[in-house]
Amino acid sequence: MGSRNRERRAEAVQSTNDSSALSKSSLAARGYVHDAFAALLVPGTARRAPLIHRGYYVRARAVRHCVRAFVERTCAAPGTPPSQILSLGAGSDSLYFRLKTAGRLAGAAVWEVDFPDVAERKAQRIRDTPDLCALTRPFQSGDPGSTLCFESSDYRILGLDLRQLQQLDQALAAAGLDAAAPTLLLAEAVLTYLEPDDAAALISWAAQRFSNAIFVVYEQMRPQDAFGEFMQQHFRHLNSPLHGLDRFPDAEAQQQRFLQAGWTACRAMDLNEFYRCFLPAEERRRMENLEPFDEFEEWHLKCAHYFILAASQGDSLSQTLVFPPSETFPRIDPASPSGVFPASVVTGDTQGLGLKRYGHASVLLSPGVILSAGGFGEQEGRHCRVSKFHMLLRYGDFEWKGNQIGSWGTEAQWDGRLYHTMTRLSDTQVLVLGGRLSPVTPALGILQLSYENEDNSAEDPNVTVTKFGPEDSTLSRWRHSTTEVSCENQKYLVVYGGRSVTEPVLSDWHFLHVGKMTWVTIPVEGEGPEGRHSHSACSWQGGALIAGGLGASEEPLSSVFFLKPITSGFLWESIAIQPPITPRYSHTAHVVNGKLLLVGGVWIHSAAVPGVTVIDLSTGLSFEYQIDTTRVPWPLMLHNHTSILFPEEQQLLLLGGGGNCFSFGTYFNPHTVALDLSPLSARQ
Repeated sequence: MGSRNRERRAEAVQSTNDSSALSKSSLAARGYVHDAFAALLVPGTARRAPLIHRGYYVRARAVRHCVRAFVERTCAAPGTPPSQILSLGAGSDSLYFRLKTAGRLAGAAVWEVDFPDVAERKAQRIRDTPDLCALTRPFQSGDPGSTLCFESSDYRILGLDLRQLQQLDQALAAAGLDAAAPTLLLAEAVLTYLEPDDAAALISWAAQRFSNAIFVVYEQMRPQDAFGEFMQQHFRHLNSPLHGLDRFPDAEAQQQRFLQAGWTACRAMDLNEFYRCFLPAEERRRMENLEPFDEFEEWHLKCAHYFILAASQGDSLSQTLVFPPSETFPRIDPASPSGVFPASVVTGDTQGLGLKRYGHASVLLSPGVILSAGGFGEQEGRHCRVSKFHMLLRYGDFEWKGNQIGSWGTEAQWDGRLYHTMTRLSDTQVLVLGGRLSPVTPALGILQLSYENEDNSAEDPNVTVTKFGPEDSTLSRWRHSTTEVSCENQKYLVVYGGRSVTEPVLSDWHFLHVGKMTWVTIPVEGEGPEGRHSHSACSWQGGALIAGGLGASEEPLSSVFFLKPITSGFLWESIAIQPPITPRYSHTAHVVNGKLLLVGGVWIHSAAVPGVTVIDLSTGLSFEYQIDTTRVPWPLMLHNHTSILFPEEQQLLLLGGGGNCFSFGTYFNPHTVALDLSPLSARQ
């Protein structure tokens, strides 16, 4: 039975090649990479989402970077010995054909190994495609039953199981692989599909077999956090579970894995670091502008959970700097935790308590009523832009009941926007500003929501939508902030930042007079913040605190600014923080007793999981608090969520959150979660 299970898993792993090949073909078709052969090596076509394109793009560029470093080192001068590339688990990859047409295989050859069925299928595809076999001529097919499926002077395809090392060693030697020649071993998403002992044996075999080599690995890591758990669930569902992540959970552990196996040098990094350090800024901008895109959280989280590694040994290749030192992407780890905030699932009438959506907005209408609207979520058994409102109504000792309701009346309906803002005007009135319908379609016009519920029950509340102008460019933005401020005893809403169809970030601000519902001009002094979106904003002392966000280069920011009321209007004031906080975005924020709390979010400069950063606004001192999730069903993703503060109860409600997690599917936090803030007051 165990043998049969292993074979079923092997078949599932083989199927991942087909999906990957289609993604690579789609990647080339959209202009992310130049690859005229990807579509020729796979039957059929598929149009992948921009997020998947980005994920495969950074993978392709990381592997290309390593291959080029090897080729340039081993083919740099006449008289150098012939070099070799051995691609393990090569699947339908087009590496040989790309190197051949680029003239980079002079004096070099490529060997590919994969399961026999995969290898034979690729060999037959080449034989049947004139544009492919023309590059390999003269070639010959292997004998029936032979492990050698395809052979030419500089290209060989072998059908072998990588778990059978003795057979692998013998077949490669028979196919002409020279153990003494400079060799690049390449394993893209291969080792993690092997049982840990099989992977360890393969790494050790390669270290012993090749005296002058570089081993390049691309695969998954960081299994413990929420995204990592969801990633593992995806592969378990496909019957191709990821192995060894518990033993080697991060880049440092992967490096030690290879060093202890006999490799003399090793460097590994996540793909956020590779993207920032080893791709030119102009190339990053080219890629970022290829398609409309608005899934930054999942892009950065995906890159944080995959690594590229290069291990080397030998007199010539151990000195090859595949990844030379770079200072362009420093690690900015949070300070040691000062405390812990316990998290728990909100109790009460469990029906309707969960809020399965992200990109929504929530507002506290009165001490016992929370209204959430918009976003992308689960509605009537499908994933879509949510049209229904979600109500949470309090009863008893901080217990809640909830319900999803549609808009009432005929004047207007919810238009499906997300990444908008909602501001309380009264116990029954909410103002909705900005948002988008798609990454190329802003949601125009101001919406006013009116709430009616006479007996404060969840069974029959009403929300009426009223739409009114002006439909001007001021609100053609999303991922912005709207904050209540005051000037000369007048109440205003300041709309700051965000992004639009034409601008990746916005740095402007606008004041809306709440009573008159008109835009007004108020003098603002000082140097304003750099443009950003997905930041946090909250009211404080009549002004607005702006923290974090994603900047123009798609890199998280750490700065905190105060739009301070002064006699003539407002003044932008930068807040100095010590120790410096880790840059983050897609978080929420609240002020509690003179302290700014930054809750959750996404960061890329640290391998730690964002908890709650506490900034003392009187001293500028920062403290880190972890979130204890032992009483919350795992995973819990704290980005794209909303949060509501209850200062008297020292509770923070976390509503919704999640995202479209790369190719693993869409994840929604299933429960409303309460964060206990009492440890903060105990510290005072």
